[in-house]
Amino acid sequence: MTITYTGEVATCRGFGCFLKLLLRWRGSIYKLVWLDLVAFLSIYYTLSIIYRLILTAPQKIVFESLVNYCSAYTNLIPLSFVLGFYVSIVMTRWWSQYTSIPWPDPIAVFVSANIHGQDERGRVMRRTVMRYVCLCLTMVLTMISPRVKRRFPTLDHLVEAGLLVESERVIMADLNSRFPRHSKHWMPIVWAASIVTRARKEGRIRDDFAVKTVIDELNKFRGQCGMLISYDTISVPLVYTQVVTLAVYSYFIASIMASQWYEDKKVEDGNLNKIDLYFPVFSTLQFFFYMGWLKVAESLINPFGEDDDDFEVNWLVDRNLQVSYMIVDEMHHDHPELIRDQYWDEVFPAELPYTVGAEQFREEHPQPSTANMAIPKAAAEVIPVVPSKVKVDEMIFDDNASGIHFTAGKRQEQGHGSMTSVHSSVGGSMKRVNTVASALKRFFSKEDGSARPGVESGRIPSSPSAASLSGSQRIVAPPAGGSVRIADQVIEEVDEQQTITSMKGQPEVRPTAASLFATGPPAPSAPVDVPRTGIQPYTRTQSAVAHGYEVTGLDALFSTSAPTDTYRPPSPPGLDEGDKQRSESKESAVSEASGRQVEADDEFEKLRAAREKERLERKKQVIARSISSTQQASAAADVEQMLEHLVTQSVAKAENP
Repeated sequence: MTITYTGEVATCRGFGCFLKLLLRWRGSIYKLVWLDLVAFLSIYYTLSIIYRLILTAPQKIVFESLVNYCSAYTNLIPLSFVLGFYVSIVMTRWWSQYTSIPWPDPIAVFVSANIHGQDERGRVMRRTVMRYVCLCLTMVLTMISPRVKRRFPTLDHLVEAGLLVESERVIMADLNSRFPRHSKHWMPIVWAASIVTRARKEGRIRDDFAVKTVIDELNKFRGQCGMLISYDTISVPLVYTQVVTLAVYSYFIASIMASQWYEDKKVEDGNLNKIDLYFPVFSTLQFFFYMGWLKVAESLINPFGEDDDDFEVNWLVDRNLQVSYMIVDEMHHDHPELIRDQYWDEVFPAELPYTVGAEQFREEHPQPSTANMAIPKAAAEVIPVVPSKVKVDEMIFDDNASGIHFTAGKRQEQGHGSMTSVHSSVGGSMKRVNTVASALKRFFSKEDGSARPGVESGRIPSSPSAASLSGSQRIVAPPAGGSVRIADQVIEEVDEQQTITSMKGQPEVRPTAASLFATGPPAPSAPVDVPRTGIQPYTRTQSAVAHGYEVTGLDALFSTSAPTDTYRPPSPPGLDEGDKQRSESKESAVSEASGRQVEADDEFEKLRAAREKERLERKKQVIARSISSTQQASAAADVEQMLEHLVTQSVAKAENP
């Protein structure tokens, strides 16, 4: 049983509270070392008597030489370091074993709260689950504690104690006969989990979360029982225990000889030593301390034994079963009457009452360490914060140098016709002309609708790419009094950066839209009358499939261009010769206008073909990366050849429309 003295050392007065503990015998250091101390002193006096009464003069000289030798080299043994480190490990292990002991109280609370039913079956389920939990811990303790093993040596003793019934003993005995090598302490936990599952099927447990909670607690209990077994089977390394034991005993064997008195014995200063003539005072104290230290480690290395300071495991077995039955049976779904507390009207008490004996211990409310610290008024003045000189305007240069520019504006709707198609395709890409910093500046500006010096009203400040594409895009100014909203406007990532953007300080290596239309857009074509009902005019976006042209390769997926041959729709029935002539004259006018646009279209077609080629090359890389590396080499070669053929065919058609 653990020796408890906490109550005696609660208050320290006078010379201290530990002095009165020195008179105790049970669990004391005297009880542990007295036998070793008697042996030490017996050997010491035996050698002393032999030196004084038996040895001759030459033999005394040899004896004195041995004493000097042991006295000179005894301190070479690192006893303090080795023994202190070992005791520290043992103390940590001792407390860890106590914290690993599982307690059935949490499981009992969960079982009582979640397994419902006041009938006999509900009561049997709750009590059986807790009996299995206590049985598991008792079986573990019989394997690691000699005290519990002497109390329950066999399964029959567990049946007699009420922790096991006869049918369960038969099952365990059968398993032990078939599988004798492993412990069966986990079996009661498995039975308890099965009962919890059955209670859920019968509706005594309301939800699955409660089932999980109870089973998790059962698994936690089983894990702590397994930890106790691990502490029992895995000890402090034997070699360390042997080193400590040899160091202590060898030190004091040499100390017995080194502390012997002889005639004309000199101390370190060269003076004669005549004090330790009959009793070795300091050698005895040294033995008392070091040997007591070793005995502490020996008694605490296994706290489940029969030492005075070992754990009270037999009391633990009785307590667990009693408390478990009380929680799940006696106190199941029972509580005192719900009434108003004493401080119902006051909400909370100002202070709880004291007795006469406790009045002297009335304590003041604790104050923080800076509660009485006064700050002078002059030191409490706030230092004004100097605003930062870094402004959003200064971010424009760094962002312009990056070469990536954006604009926030609506994309124009693509129109129809050749000129409208050119404007929408090029202009849609040319919208990325201003910087992110400029857009953020406009978005977070508090001066809505106000013009800044050097900035055109209703326009984001320009950037290098905006200078190269000047006049192509503008952003409409927000209405006065409102904030710039980026709702339908999208800040897009740069697409085809090599074509439509330019780096600061670098020459342009590709044509831009401004260079294509340096002299202004071409003149508009002559107006064309809409033919009568039944005649469908031809447009560039008309599918070639509708006119009988065969489309192959990647053109079938990506190309929507029309055939280059002149297309004449058939004359609808009911037209006279005059209508035909007027129609032919209008078609000739359209052809002449289209001829004037050929030169301008050629430059754009070259640019479009180059971009189409780059797009197809990227498409080829994407398709090639999607091919699995595990395919056969021949299949990969065929796919590569097919891609080369399709890309070559598409590029050829794009260059020669």
